[in-house]
Amino acid sequence: MKTALIQFKTGTYKIRGADTDVSGMKFPLIEHFKQGKNGAYVTVDGAAQAGFPERSIRVKIDTPQDYEIVDSNFDEVKQNALKNTVKDTETDEQVMERIGKRFGILDEMTRACKEGNIRAMIVSGPPGVGKSFGVETQLEKDSIFDDVSGKSRRYEVVKGAMSAIGLYSKLYKFSDPKNVVVFDDCDSVLLDDLSLNILKAALDTSKKRYISWNTDSRLLRSEGIPDRFEFKGSAIFITNIKFENVRSKKLKDHLEALESRCHYVDLTIDTHREKMLRIKQIVRDGMLDEYNMPQERKDDVVEFITENSKRLRELSLRTVLKCADLAQSFPSSWRDYAATTVLRSS
Repeated sequence: MKTALIQFKTGTYKIRGADTDVSGMKFPLIEHFKQGKNGAYVTVDGAAQAGFPERSIRVKIDTPQDYEIVDSNFDEVKQNALKNTVKDTETDEQVMERIGKRFGILDEMTRACKEGNIRAMIVSGPPGVGKSFGVETQLEKDSIFDDVSGKSRRYEVVKGAMSAIGLYSKLYKFSDPKNVVVFDDCDSVLLDDLSLNILKAALDTSKKRYISWNTDSRLLRSEGIPDRFEFKGSAIFITNIKFENVRSKKLKDHLEALESRCHYVDLTIDTHREKMLRIKQIVRDGMLDEYNMPQERKDDVVEFITENSKRLRELSLRTVLKCADLAQSFPSSWRDYAATTVLRSS
């Protein structure tokens, strides 16, 4: 079977309602340029790129010049290679074992950060697969003795936006050895030049890591924060960003600077199948044990997720918990409620 491999000069594809830039990406061509009711498009095989649907997709473009053929002899063997042949040949148990091993490594690496043996780690994976839960669980376990002795916890999870001066202050408060700052989907610190320079200093590979704030600040003075200090703690970044898929030159440079100073843990959950198996793995390990309902109904929840996985608003552990909440609250009619709240309309 012969087909062509094309590369986009510009174009977008909508994922979860947001336009995703495909500039520079390569896809196997399914159908050339067409003019539709809602604009022009070209049809390609989305399975060639992680994060895209594993089916034919229509990429929105303006003219036929927005893409070019880079290999007219592209054949089925090469196409399968793009889909990651190794993953395609894995059994369900092998996939779950691979993912479970990655999460086990994440647990060990988190403990190493808490002990100060590792200064920085990046955790990459799609939303709703347990990245944050795994990290926070390990830090929580190691904070039990602090709670018993009445000491302040030596870690904090930062979510949402953060300014450069806020970052500087937070790192100072957790600058002691065995302290950890977790940035959970706090990607704003990666997009700001000043914030990134602070992080680069905090996570430098030199024996002593000094951070400076060389601009006068009333906020820092009022909180007694010096304009220079040594950071001896660790940092963990939890993100949905797949670093190797980033196309923005500025952001790519920023992420590379950060990645060079951190251990990078990719949880390897990229496909629909892997997300579904991750859900089954966590349920099997007891995620629904806390719910006061018979096992049969818990099994029904998993069955509902499996049957409707392609129609879910989000295929994630959060959706499983939403369905379990409904199954516990409305034992006889929870499927109707779930169909209304977690499924997309037909």
